[in-house]
Amino acid sequence: MAAPIRTRMVPRRMTTDLLTLTQLMSPAFPVGAFAYSHGLEAAVEAGVIKDAQSLEAWITDLVEIGSAHADAVFLNAAFSAKQEALDMLDAQVRAFAASSERLMEADLQGAAFCDTVNGVWGLHLPHLTYAVAVGHVAQRMDLDVEQTTALYLQAFVANLCAAALRSVPLGQLDGQKVQMALQRICIVKARSVVGTTLDDAYSNTWMSDIASMRHETQYSRIFRT
Repeated sequence: MAAPIRTRMVPRRMTTDLLTLTQLMSPAFPVGAFAYSHGLEAAVEAGVIKDAQSLEAWITDLVEIGSAHADAVFLNAAFSAKQEALDMLDAQVRAFAASSERLMEADLQGAAFCDTVNGVWGLHLPHLTYAVAVGHVAQRMDLDVEQTTALYLQAFVANLCAAALRSVPLGQLDGQKVQMALQRICIVKARSVVGTTLDDAYSNTWMSDIASMRHETQYSRIFRT
């Protein structure tokens, strides 16, 4: 008689929460992220990003002290915000945008995210900026905010790596190596912003902000931002 197969029992809630987060942050989730480069295309045009090393340094700064850090703070603020404070929070996040294209990126991806969540989960969300929408949905679905933030940052990194593959002489392996190298940074940042408020929001990556502004008038481009 064959020996019984022993399986490790995984708590159902842990499994479904993680799969829900993976679905929400998946490249297949229809927010149109592939159309946005977050100013990276202009940085490539200027020769600032030209290989895997410069790409990794650029994205690292965004996550540690730049716009991705600010988004992580906004996400956590939205997770903690009461329903009546959400509109004010969203307005403050819009005012924080460093350029018209940054605002468009946050606004249109957020609207697409909210429309999809409403259609699938029936939450009846208003249109919110992307990071605020993700944080509020995590609150409504009772998802872990640290995990949500880490996966949000990982999706941000993956999208910029995908944009670089289309703009820089960069191979698929190099793109994956950059993503792997940034995993720990995403985890550390997600842990550090738990419980933060808007007072903790800042962005010190001025080259990225300027690249975003220059992209607005770039003659030849394939990305919306």
